[in-house]
Amino acid sequence: MKKEEIESNPILKLTFEFSLLIIDYCELLGEKKKYTISRQLLKWGTSIGANCTEAQNAESKIDFIHKIKIAAKEADETQYWLLLCNYSDRYPECDSLLLKLESVQKIINKILGTTKRKAPVAICRTFSCFSESKKAYLKRRMKILKN
Repeated sequence: MKKEEIESNPILKLTFEFSLLIIDYCELLGEKKKYTISRQLLKWGTSIGANCTEAQNAESKIDFIHKIKIAAKEADETQYWLLLCNYSDRYPECDSLLLKLESVQKIINKILGTTKRKAPVAICRTFSCFSESKKAYLKRRMKILKN
């Protein structure tokens, strides 16, 4: 991925900047010998951007939504670890990271909402990924729901 691609895409730019901030914070935690939480934060905090980047090359809208949902889950987990640090007296404050993460989460949620509205997943499309028995079950359920 080129720098121009990151700069021209708001979510990629924001998550890349956030990842850099997470790296800096984790280095600070490492200096304070807070290795366990540092590893968790580094893993989850940087994976938000990685999943958003991967979503740019999704094979379908369903795949795109799936990857963005993963990014949203990673953001939630990152928020949990940051809140632990923020509420603990033995960890450096991270209010600015929490604010930046909130911006990331808002954009991710907006992307999910917009994408789902524009591309609702039809039940008939989802049949292709199920086995025959699952297809039959879903067809029966649809008949019950219609009646």
